[in-house]
Amino acid sequence: MTDPEWIRCGPCRALTYGKRYERELRVCPSCGHHGRVEPALRIQHLLDPDSVTAVEVAATVADPLGFADLRPYPDRHAEAVRRTGRDTGVIAVRGRVDGHPVVLAVMDFAFLGGSLGTAEGEAVTAAAEAALAGRTPLIVVAASGGARMQEGALSLMQMAKTSNAFAALDEAGLLTITVVTDPTYGGVAASFATLSDVVIAEPGARMGFAGPRVIQQTIRTQLPEGFQTAEFLLAHGLVDRVVRRGELRQTLGRLVAMSRDDDGAPAAEIPHGEVWTDPDRLPPEVAGREPREVVGLARMPQRPTALDHAGHWLDGFIELHGDRSGADCPAVVGGLGWLAGRPVVLVGHQKGHTTAELVRRKFGMPSPAGFRKAGRLFRLAAKLGLPVVTLIDTPGADPGLRAEEQGQAIAVAESLRLLGRLPVPVVAVVTGEGGSGGALALGVADRVLMCANSIYSVISPEGCAAILWKRPDAAADAARALRISAADLLALGVVDGVVPEPPGGAHTDPAAAAELVHRAVAAAVSELADHKPEELLRHRFERFRRFGVATTGETETSA
Repeated sequence: MTDPEWIRCGPCRALTYGKRYERELRVCPSCGHHGRVEPALRIQHLLDPDSVTAVEVAATVADPLGFADLRPYPDRHAEAVRRTGRDTGVIAVRGRVDGHPVVLAVMDFAFLGGSLGTAEGEAVTAAAEAALAGRTPLIVVAASGGARMQEGALSLMQMAKTSNAFAALDEAGLLTITVVTDPTYGGVAASFATLSDVVIAEPGARMGFAGPRVIQQTIRTQLPEGFQTAEFLLAHGLVDRVVRRGELRQTLGRLVAMSRDDDGAPAAEIPHGEVWTDPDRLPPEVAGREPREVVGLARMPQRPTALDHAGHWLDGFIELHGDRSGADCPAVVGGLGWLAGRPVVLVGHQKGHTTAELVRRKFGMPSPAGFRKAGRLFRLAAKLGLPVVTLIDTPGADPGLRAEEQGQAIAVAESLRLLGRLPVPVVAVVTGEGGSGGALALGVADRVLMCANSIYSVISPEGCAAILWKRPDAAADAARALRISAADLLALGVVDGVVPEPPGGAHTDPAAAAELVHRAVAAAVSELADHKPEELLRHRFERFRRFGVATTGETETSA
């Protein structure tokens, strides 16, 4: 018999000293398996000491159906109360995370399998209403086998009840976060648990609508390895991050701090860098550079990527993943971070520096899932009132068969419409290639900047040469005719400014190049930050409305 001071891990069978197991928050030090944690320990781990107060929850019906199977439902419920010392499977409290007020609702799988009954639905709803009343973020720790059968349709109604409560938080612009623990299934997964702005999962935690046993029995097919685990969910774009339990508090604290523009890091001095806005005063090496040379420089794999920029000039950057519809496009990345003391949402195309990374990132060519992920982050920015920064570097949208099957054109169109009406400041920077609609889908902004050796075009020079010149070796002629350089596009009014690059190009000194972009972006965001939403929307509409409309002088010249 095992000494009770020692704990044996279920999956790996390794023994761990009991006190160490508790210090590790019930995570096996040998295999990393995350054991179950009761609500009291969750609350103690996640919230600041001495900050916890209970949320008042209304009483609910005890046995609405008079239900009995092999045992009467009241007997099963009474046994759960005796075993856990609680009369419900959800504990709702107010507290603070790193000094920031939140409301926390924690589910307990030990209480009737974490099933969603009327009491549990009422507790989650009361937590959401407390967050709404206090204008604080809501965090839910989910653990459930699904709806509670013994309460019938009233249990089913809790899915709608809690979902409506979360909708009210959306309308109020309040951050919601779900922490998925093992397991989270059925009615909980199909309602409030997956409606949060950010969904974090503990390693190995399983989540789904139907359990794997039911699915396998229904379709009579072997399920893939790791099916419905946190890692599977991340790969399929259904959760934002997989976070070890010991890092949860820090991650939640950063997200909560960044959820409001007026609740976070102290204001920092805005770095001011040079941005060229007059096409007649560009340096000769920019104004006179041959377009084909600019194309080569724009495509250099050593240029800083979106994640390089995020690492260089965003403090506390937290990357968020997935389109919540089944995919996580690697060609688009995004998340939240501090820009000169101000929280922002960053979205950008991601290429890579090595051949392997370029292939894995699809050469920065977004699939429809990439645009849907971007759209989800844009909507999060609008909800929280945070500025958006987009970094553009793509040959174009993914032209493949699967992308067409998934509605590539629709995904691009929806991104254009969404950005055009986003009620927060939007700053876009073409950092490398700005290829066609795949670039413009991230480029509908209040300020559009281009790095000195970047390009922006309706089609690649090679594509244009093949179609119109009927020979690919005419790419240089096409590049010149398309006027795709920063100098040309500044003169055309398509972009507002040109960001300098280190001598020889961004690839010669990526850190210096990133700092130049940092300074330009921080200044632009600061300039736009005090504009009212209606003012931003009006100016953004007018900006794109006037493209291509001839002035009197242009009309006379054309005639």
